[in-house]
Amino acid sequence: MPTITTKDGTEIYYKDWGKGQPIVFSHGWPLSADDWDTQMMFFLNHGYRVIAHDRRGHGRSSQPGDGHDMDHYADDLAALTAHLDLKGAIHVGHSTGGGEVVHYLARHGESRVAAAAIISAVPPLMVKTPANPGGLPKEIFDDFQKQTAYNRAQFYYDVAAGPFYGYNRPGAKPSQGVIWNWWRQGMMGGAKAHTDGILAFSQTDFTEDLKKITVPVLVMHGDDDQIVPYPDSAPLSAKLLRNSTLKTYKGFPHGMPTTEPDTINADLLTFLKGAVTKAAA
Repeated sequence: MPTITTKDGTEIYYKDWGKGQPIVFSHGWPLSADDWDTQMMFFLNHGYRVIAHDRRGHGRSSQPGDGHDMDHYADDLAALTAHLDLKGAIHVGHSTGGGEVVHYLARHGESRVAAAAIISAVPPLMVKTPANPGGLPKEIFDDFQKQTAYNRAQFYYDVAAGPFYGYNRPGAKPSQGVIWNWWRQGMMGGAKAHTDGILAFSQTDFTEDLKKITVPVLVMHGDDDQIVPYPDSAPLSAKLLRNSTLKTYKGFPHGMPTTEPDTINADLLTFLKGAVTKAAA
C-alpha cells in the first residue's frame, strides 16, 4: 500500500494511476481518496495521471492526535507532490479539499502547478462573523462536532441520506449504494481527526490565500448546496481569485461529483484542456 511519511511521522496513503499530466484530487470531510473513483477512472481513460490521497486521520492514513488543521493538510499535500516530483500538476479539491488546495497554493507556491479546480468548496469562510455576515452560525458546527464525537455512525448515515446528496429534496431518488459508500469512508477515519477537521473547514479564513493565487482556477458549485451554501462561497471566491472561471449548476447538491459525474467530468476536462493550451501559448 503506497504511503509517504510526513515530518511529524504521519503516514499518508495515496493512489497513483497512469501516466501523463498529473491531476491531484483532494477529498472532502470526512471521506477518503475513494470518493474520487469516478473522476479518477474518467481522467485516467483520457490520458492523465491521476493521484488522490487520504487526508491525515481519514481513510487508510494514520490517525495522529493532532495536526488536523489547514496548515498540516497543505503541508501533507506539499510533501506528497514533492515525493512524486510532480510538475505541471492540476489540483482538484471538493469541499474541505477545495480549502486544502487553496491553502496549499498560497502556502507552498505554484511552481509545480498548472491549474486548479475547486468544487462545492468551503472558501472563503464558512462560519458567520462580523466580517462574514452571510456565513453559517457557529452553533451549527458545534453540533456537528458533538454528533461526530459521540454519535458518529448515525450522524454519518443521516448526512449522506439527506442533505449531502440532496436526497432529502422532493422527488429525489436516493441510492443506497452511494449512501453506504459515504458512510463506509467516513467510518474508516478517526473521530478525533473528523471532530478537529470541522473547525478546520468551518473557521479557516481563506480570503488572503485566494488573493495570492495566479494560476487558472475553475470554481464549480451547485446552487442547491445544503452543506456549503452557494451565496457565501463560490461567487465570493471567484471574485477574490485573479484568474477564475465560475460555473454555477442549477439544482445540483453538495456531492455533485458523485450525483452528476457526466456533467462535472466533462466541464472539468474542457477547462483543463483550455488551461493547458493557454499555459503553453
